[in-house]
Amino acid sequence: MTQPTHKVDPRELRRIPLFDPLTDDQLARLAEEGSIREFAEGEELFHEGERAEVWWVLVDGSIRLRRHVGTADTVMGMLSTPGQWSGGFSAWDDAGVYLATGLGASDGRVYTLDAERLQVLAGEWFGFGVHFIRGYVGTVRRVEATVREREALVALGTLAAGLAHELNNPASAATRAVDALATTSDSMFGALGRLATAKLSAEEFGELDRMRRELDDIADPVDSLLLSDREDELSGWLSDHGVEREWLLAPPLAAAGADVGWCERLVGVLPEPALAPGVEWVADSVAISGLLQEVKESTRRVSDLVSRVRSYTQLDRASLQPTDIPEGLDSTVVMLAHRLGDGVVVERDYGPDVPRIEAMAAELNQVWTNFIDNAVDAMHGHGTIRLRTRLEAGWVVVEVEDTGPGMSPDTAKRVFDPFFTTKPVGEGTGLGLDISRRIVIDHHHGEISVESQPGRTVMRVRLPVR
Repeated sequence: MTQPTHKVDPRELRRIPLFDPLTDDQLARLAEEGSIREFAEGEELFHEGERAEVWWVLVDGSIRLRRHVGTADTVMGMLSTPGQWSGGFSAWDDAGVYLATGLGASDGRVYTLDAERLQVLAGEWFGFGVHFIRGYVGTVRRVEATVREREALVALGTLAAGLAHELNNPASAATRAVDALATTSDSMFGALGRLATAKLSAEEFGELDRMRRELDDIADPVDSLLLSDREDELSGWLSDHGVEREWLLAPPLAAAGADVGWCERLVGVLPEPALAPGVEWVADSVAISGLLQEVKESTRRVSDLVSRVRSYTQLDRASLQPTDIPEGLDSTVVMLAHRLGDGVVVERDYGPDVPRIEAMAAELNQVWTNFIDNAVDAMHGHGTIRLRTRLEAGWVVVEVEDTGPGMSPDTAKRVFDPFFTTKPVGEGTGLGLDISRRIVIDHHHGEISVESQPGRTVMRVRLPVR
């Protein structure tokens, strides 16, 4: 239910610091043009995305600013100090809309003024200032929109390229294994046909299968040199006993654990006409088992990557949720694996007592992405990145350290400023660490800092546990 409005007492406006610069006449005019509006806890005063045609100035009470981000509503901040304001943007920006929804966090009152009247008063009292604000808002809107769009496209392209690179290896391995499975299966069926032609009895085939299962039981990792020697011995034995394609059959048999002694026992099990197809059937059977394991491992790797992508983006989860910080760091490392390459070593030191915290996981992952990406650039692709988490007096501390050349004191002071970058033209936008600062401070009520010296730069984030 809409709460009542009242006429404004200029003396009440005088108590608000926002209006200190106004003369008594100007304050009286402001009181005459606007009104005092009461609001109740939970009441919606203005809605995100609607044209900001009213200027809202807090008199007392508090207002929660909520914005729809992704698939959930997120609290962006609070108006809790008299004189804090929102809206009225259409007074100097025709496209001005409310950036968030305003909800009463407690009962209170606001001073309200139509943006049209705000425009008139501001034009009369601060003509040049309004003209300057219009130009500034328009320029910043265009520049920041263009830069953010480019930043988003570059980040998306980088992550997409990295994901494609990471998926390519297991996908290619699975494809090769499936192709080999087709060939090996045909060979195995051919061997079965020749065993039938050799009139192998059921008992003899049972013994042959028992010896195949023996290999499943004894197969274990072997030194590559020993495996090579075993293959040579098997190849020679097969050739001496008239088994064709010995160079193809020896490797899977050797890898499965077969040796010359196993082959000699096989001679005692099979009649001479069945020896060659029997050996081929066993070799193809163990090769198929190995190929199936390779397909399983490759598809598991693809599944793990997809799971990491879901963890990184958080698209299927609420915006604010219990968040595992180490999981987010690990997901980010996976997403940036193509950037790390072989030259960057990642060391982890995660405190065992670090709890899950209520946070916007996808936004924090963006912070870790900016930190790690900048660290790789600073080290020119060669060095060590150390990821640390610890619990410290009610705060979760996250550190991303690199072994790069470090920052100058002037750079360290400005590193979180909007549009500040040390990268060459065309490579950096200067928004990465500014966005990180906003995410940590504005959205999570945390702290962000940098500590730098030659050979050691630490980006540090402190997040409240509650």
